[in-house]
Amino acid sequence: MSKGFYKNRRLKSFIFLSACFFVAIVPHVHKIRVYFYFILTISLAIAFYGLIVISKNFQRNKAPNTYTSRLNSRELPLLDILVAARDEENVIERLVERLINLDYPKNKLNIYIIDDGSSDKTPLILDRLSKQFENLKIVSRSPNAGGGKSGALNYALKFTNGEWLLVLDADAQLKKDSLIRLFSFVEEGDWSAVQLRKSVTNTSKNFLTSCQSMEMAMDAIFQYGRLSVSGVSELRGNGQLIKKEILMACGSFNEDTVTDDLDLSLRLLLLKSKIGILWDPPVMEEAVENINALLAQRQRWAEGGLQRFFDYGDQLVTNKIDYLQKFDLTYFFVLQYALPIISIFDLALSIALLDLPIYWPISLTAFTLSGIAFWYGSFCKSEVPVLQKGNLLMIFVSVFYLSHWFLVIPWVTVKMSIFPKKIKWRKTLHTGV
Repeated sequence: MSKGFYKNRRLKSFIFLSACFFVAIVPHVHKIRVYFYFILTISLAIAFYGLIVISKNFQRNKAPNTYTSRLNSRELPLLDILVAARDEENVIERLVERLINLDYPKNKLNIYIIDDGSSDKTPLILDRLSKQFENLKIVSRSPNAGGGKSGALNYALKFTNGEWLLVLDADAQLKKDSLIRLFSFVEEGDWSAVQLRKSVTNTSKNFLTSCQSMEMAMDAIFQYGRLSVSGVSELRGNGQLIKKEILMACGSFNEDTVTDDLDLSLRLLLLKSKIGILWDPPVMEEAVENINALLAQRQRWAEGGLQRFFDYGDQLVTNKIDYLQKFDLTYFFVLQYALPIISIFDLALSIALLDLPIYWPISLTAFTLSGIAFWYGSFCKSEVPVLQKGNLLMIFVSVFYLSHWFLVIPWVTVKMSIFPKKIKWRKTLHTGV
């Protein structure tokens, strides 16, 4: 797509922010008595659909989409694994060694590590490893090549010839039989793409990593439920498998967004290509370990999440997707992006006007649904435990942890509305511990 396609993001951000402010201020100014009952009705509707989505995970005797069946070597497709790596000296050797040792026919697997302008020892490590392993391919880019992770992946595409692509982060960890089980799932579901459930390797490091572990499980619960109810699901960057011809039909990876996975998810939906969600085996990765890294990561996710709706919103309201999918996207857009902004404005107006908040029933409903998904995601059968020990108190605390989104989303929307934006990708530090 042309650069001009993305020029109106700033204006759209401002319109969205203004609309949220208008929704927040109207009941405070006009004092409409029945408005609160209207909010209660909306809360019940939100609870109803949310419980339907979550309940889809309760309808199995085992964890969602756990696959153990195996295909023989002749049935397995040609697979290319892509990893965009910049300054990953802490984890890159471990990653390569584990990928090389995966159970998969060597003549059907190629591993492409894109050295994306690293300034540490990553290039030296990769050069040494490439001499050891025949199916390890090193692709190098200059530091100022541009396009971030998407640019690195797009550059590597010209060297690939596999039927399928598996995109991993440099800190990714897979079980030895993950690939064979993954393609067993693909064959049964006839998916165009599959997202492995993300799991945290450093769960017990501190409070933040424990919360992120539970948050990832909660996210997988919602994703599987949405897929079951409306056919809507999303990629999560690390551990995403996609058919190469489908990716090329979508226009490859978008270099004009900070979250290529979320952007690609919407383009796949518009192409009517479904994304499967696989619970086990998961892809394991490091959670960020401090609040500064967490907020930087979440700001990027929030910005990318909004960018995709601003970019493709007009297509989403057309007849390219069905009505249930439109409802699902609207539902989660309101809860994830509009509600935090409205709630902050609502609270500020309540304090300024010495009034009571209006929208708290919707926020309470959203947090309650998250808590239920936390509970099920944390305690359902899993090859990689979400919590070191089952702890209901931790679930309540983790629900409170989610409130950081009520600060991140408004702040990011304000920035997108006011400041001219240059696409900037922020690297997440991987320690390898």
